[in-house]
Amino acid sequence: MASVSTYLNFQETTEEAFNFYKSIFGGEFFGQGIMRMGDTPACEGAPEISEKDKNLVMHVELRILGVHSLMGTDCVGSWGMQAQPGNNMHINLSPDTRAETKQFFDALAEDGKITMELQEMFWGDYFGSCTDKYGINWMFNCREK
Repeated sequence: MASVSTYLNFQETTEEAFNFYKSIFGGEFFGQGIMRMGDTPACEGAPEISEKDKNLVMHVELRILGVHSLMGTDCVGSWGMQAQPGNNMHINLSPDTRAETKQFFDALAEDGKITMELQEMFWGDYFGSCTDKYGINWMFNCREK
């Protein structure tokens, strides 16, 4: 089923922030709970994950008010990633089909910037991201095979 969620980037404080949100909204972290940087397979061209960074949050999701997913990740400072206003939030679209995903991606990326081409990801979904011509960050995650 298609959905929209909010994806937040933190400067290595995602776990702290999400425990705070969990204390307010209740519930449990969705899926596998907190996925760590050290739990992910090495990606071609990506820098090595230092021992210090292996415990940082790769992905976490908390459902709030029963209808919205708040998701988050750590910006890895040793990789030169810095969370700041403008790059600390994405609108995450999860369309029902790959065709619909590509249609939305292409339309929003036009005259903007593709930050990650749509591609198969290690978690099994079709994923990509872009910034539209107005500076809004978008992520696309389609589970359809």
